[in-house]
Amino acid sequence: MKSKVLGFVMSTVLALGLLTGCGAGGGTEKASDTAAATETQAKTNAETNAETAATEAAASDENTTAADDKKSDGDLQVGIVLPTKDEPRWLQDQKQFETILGDAGFSNQVLFSQGSSATEKTNVETLISQGIDVLIICAQDASAAAASVEEAKAAGVTVIAYDRLITGTDAVDYYVTFNSFAVGEAQGQYLIDNAPEGKDIPLYLYAGAATDNNAFIFFEGAWSVLQPKIADGTFKIANSQEAEGLKDKAELTRDELGKIIGQVTTDWDFNVAKSKAEANLTSASAEAKGDVLILAPNDGTSRSIADVFATDKEVTKYVITGQDSEQASIQYIIDGKQSMTVFKDTRTLAADSVEMAVAILKGETPVTDVNYNNEVKDVPAKETPIVVVTKENLKEVLIDSGYYAEAEFTGL
Repeated sequence: MKSKVLGFVMSTVLALGLLTGCGAGGGTEKASDTAAATETQAKTNAETNAETAATEAAASDENTTAADDKKSDGDLQVGIVLPTKDEPRWLQDQKQFETILGDAGFSNQVLFSQGSSATEKTNVETLISQGIDVLIICAQDASAAAASVEEAKAAGVTVIAYDRLITGTDAVDYYVTFNSFAVGEAQGQYLIDNAPEGKDIPLYLYAGAATDNNAFIFFEGAWSVLQPKIADGTFKIANSQEAEGLKDKAELTRDELGKIIGQVTTDWDFNVAKSKAEANLTSASAEAKGDVLILAPNDGTSRSIADVFATDKEVTKYVITGQDSEQASIQYIIDGKQSMTVFKDTRTLAADSVEMAVAILKGETPVTDVNYNNEVKDVPAKETPIVVVTKENLKEVLIDSGYYAEAEFTGL
């Protein structure tokens, strides 16, 4: 984290320490109810009670002032809501958030929605009830999350959309993301650069969830570079009639993208990806096999799809994409089972989010470098760079940088 952020954190910690030292006085003593009490004792008790009451009143005034300046020590400052525990990617993000925010001295809690928009809403409400100032949320469903962030906004919470843009609402204040269009471009370009010679090379298209705005952007980025090769007959779409019908169109509308994604969606689910790949190969002709290209949206689906294609004896070779640089996929790349992945350094993304949250807590305007339109407003955003990882550079990018340890892999 930048020095100015750390400087603020240290001063905040010191200030919190001083405020914690402010405490209320002790309880008031009761006068004796014993009938045998003397007049002197009663007078002494009365004087004591009066002094104690005055002390408590002064302490109460002091604490009221302190409470006006600061929330109670039990309140959370930053709440984070992530989509699921079932994908390694999000567990990595959880670790980064807890480490960076914890080291910086900010109270925080990470909750998982487990693929449910209803659970996501409950998570947001739970964090609001705990007094958060900033909500960092990676939406399960881009449009369904609008209601949750509107509730947070109404409670005075600043909302940062994390990695996935929340659409259809003006309650999103900021957005921190990787350049999702560039991710798709990188995947598509890798397939072009590593395609076999010839014409009508079978191309299998797969996408993320139709409820995820990023899935549209990934696919749109890939289509932008693949479409010319599809249109000129170099590539032949093997598993989507919708895409085949639009092969001559360089720029697709949202509805057109939705029709293709609806046909090739994996729903970001390993099992859905596996079933879809099996169905595609079962119905594929001999001409749609041999040496093939596969656009897989992320690492988890890439491994599932690759396993299916690897068991089909009529598939002689495949080139397959991925993203997230999950540990299991790095081993797949080493073993020649997956061709590439797009490294999105969650350390940097989480750090960018924390830096943005710190600026908000300081009452400052966070640094942004681009705007993303969410159908209602242009949301100020900060983009984090991406890197294409292959067998040739994975040691330099992932191990030498400390993201993974060499001992976590075999065959390097």
